Amino acid sequence: MTEPIPSIALPPVTNPEQEKTWLQKSLQQWLNEEFLPEEVNRDIAERAAQIFMRQRMEGENDLGCLVIAIITEMQAFDFSKSFYGEFAIANAVSDLLLESLGFDKCCGQ
Repeated sequence: MTEPIPSIALPPVTNPEQEKTWLQKSLQQWLNEEFLPEEVNRDIAERAAQIFMRQRMEGENDLGCLVIAIITEMQAFDFSKSFYGEFAIANAVSDLLLESLGFDKCCGQ
């Protein structure tokens, strides 16, 4: 029988503005490096960081729930000028957060 993947809880927010700024800059850098640096990448990163931070300030610390919130709310974003979509953005946010927490993203570890 397979075991469920344990949830990952982020530490409580201590400096919201710093956390939001870090995520926005890190996500924009990731977006720019994955394909082409585009102006819309700034808007995508800004919107994703806003969603993330609002969820965190409302007390959400579960990474899975944060990813679902980003997917859900980014569906309203106009991705027509981008190579990306809401799933790619939420996955990138998750990867950036896992990396910042010292988790190895490879091979389901």
